[in-house]
Amino acid sequence: MFPIKPQQTLALGVTALLAACAAPQPTQILSSRSDQSGYGMGLDSRDFGSAAQTATQKLLTSGAVDHPGGGRYVIAISRITNDTMQRIDTDQLIKKIRVALLNSGKAAITTAVSENGAEDDMSSRVRELRESKEFSQRNIAGAHEMAAPDLSLSGKILQENNRVDNGQRVDYTFQLSLTDLHTGVAVWEDEETVAKLGTNNTVAW
Repeated sequence: MFPIKPQQTLALGVTALLAACAAPQPTQILSSRSDQSGYGMGLDSRDFGSAAQTATQKLLTSGAVDHPGGGRYVIAISRITNDTMQRIDTDQLIKKIRVALLNSGKAAITTAVSENGAEDDMSSRVRELRESKEFSQRNIAGAHEMAAPDLSLSGKILQENNRVDNGQRVDYTFQLSLTDLHTGVAVWEDEETVAKLGTNNTVAW
């Protein structure tokens, strides 16, 4: 075993002291209103929030959901396609739009009808209790009470990667269509793009 020189002892001591003093980065709660953390090349909640807010404002001011009778349209959520390189839950976009539409008082969202069947199948399950001797029939949902959707919201999220000088650019496009289910005609459409510029060392998925 080789003897440790005084210089080596000093260096080891300094290294140990620095390691002991280096406190780990504390966990922080980020406010959605004041979040100034760095952006990545992929999509995050801020991108979904920005796209949803802009699209919803355009939809509400377009007049497409202004019911002529003063009531509210019932909207069904149709196919929302993720055509990006990321694993995305499209509800990150659609849920924000749904909340804004409900809060506007101009539209209601059906959870009994959707592209993949009922989002909440309890509307059908409670109807199985009709004529049951175990349940009072006074508040059991009756026939012909469910509201059929008037409109359908569909969309797609696209990703396009391009090399640029000393880096890369990634464009994410959010496409939305609102269809009148009585006529099959799109009564409103919109595209929102989130563009990101970064180095070649970052990945977009």
